[in-house]
Formats: sequence, structure tokens, C-alpha cells
Amino acid sequence: MPTDLPTERPVRKTGSLELDPTGEGIAIDETARLIASNKVEGTAVYDREGKHLGAVHNFMVDKVTGQVAYAVLAFGGFLGLGENHHPLPWKALTYSTELGGYVVDIDPGNLAGAPSHGPGEDAFADPNYRGKIEDYYGVRAPTL
Repeated sequence: MPTDLPTERPVRKTGSLELDPTGEGIAIDETARLIASNKVEGTAVYDREGKHLGAVHNFMVDKVTGQVAYAVLAFGGFLGLGENHHPLPWKALTYSTELGGYVVDIDPGNLAGAPSHGPGEDAFADPNYRGKIEDYYGVRAPTL
């Protein structure tokens, strides 16, 4: 799946807070490689055949490492009614510039048995929920 993203170039010493003197300032919305969190929310999600499955509801960031651990995908329902949220390990998503959204290599039928929760439910309050997600998808989210 093509990503067609530019390669990064070193602009400063690692660990330095110095800005790129040739840059246009600090991006707050989107660049060729970076995207603001509010633009990720609502991005379409497709299966491997390109069929629209749902959209990114939000994503969960590890407070300590700063890495994105899960994308919470919204599937089903109409205008938010009957919608289910399915957290998937972030590494399970691949961005497709061709589709303008994320692709997951999962059969839509398999989502029925996947860990999920309804809008407003705090499923992560259950300390075993993260393990259920990782066991189901066979992908480990970043940890300390």
C-alpha cells in the first residue's frame, strides 16, 4: 500500500529544542508527515479491499511515552445511535494516501467478536481490557 510520504531529514541535534532555521515555523494543523489530533478524529477507516468500515473516533496516547497506543474506531449505527467503539492497537492501522484514510487488515465480520464498548462507557477502567484487545488482535501496544 503506497504511503508516498517524504523522508525526514535531520534539522537539529537529537534532544535539542532548537527549531529548523529554514522551516516555516511550527505546524499546528498538518504537514506532509504530521497531522493534528483533531484532524485524525473522523478520518475514514477501510478494510483491506477498500470497503468503508467506519471512522476514527479518537485515539489513546500513553501519558508517559507520548506514543499512540490505540485508535478507537466508531463502527455501525446512524448519527451516533447504535454505534460501537472498537479500540485497535495503533500499529494495526496503515495510512493510505490513495484512500485518504486508514486501512485495517481485519474482516468486518471479525469485529463482532472484538472487544468493544458503547459511547460514554469507560471500558479502560477494567484493568483487563487492554490485555483483551492485545490478545484479540495479536498486536502489543507500546508500553513502558
